[in-house]
Amino acid sequence: MNAPSDPRFAQRCRESFARQKAMTLIGATLTVVEPGYVEIELPFRDDLTQQKGYIHGGVLGMIADTACGYCAFSLMPAGCSLVTVEYKINILAPARRSLVAKGQVVRPGRTLTIARAEVYADDGRHIASMQQTLMMLENTADSPE
Repeated sequence: MNAPSDPRFAQRCRESFARQKAMTLIGATLTVVEPGYVEIELPFRDDLTQQKGYIHGGVLGMIADTACGYCAFSLMPAGCSLVTVEYKINILAPARRSLVAKGQVVRPGRTLTIARAEVYADDGRHIASMQQTLMMLENTADSPE
């Protein structure tokens, strides 16, 4: 298990997530915050679907990207922020249900962290997998300048 650098990691993650306008837009919520692990829930909404009625792949990417980001952020020291360097997502099945993205740190690093997110439908079906590389920005506030 990974140890957080900041004892206030969960509060810091929740405060940062609350500033995520994109997550507010789609109705996602950060429901679990543990060291190196988070869960983000997304209720099904018709306005998040593509032309065939499935949740749009871009929306899947949004919640998986955010889950990777916050599981990594939970291990970062206070006063730091991070950015996504790259990610790959595999969409395994279409979804017409509420979703949960489970983000977990694979390998924390001083500068680069590797994380993964698994997205599941509320019936347990595995919808998508993401692997991501994130870069820590030291002495950079996690808020607008």
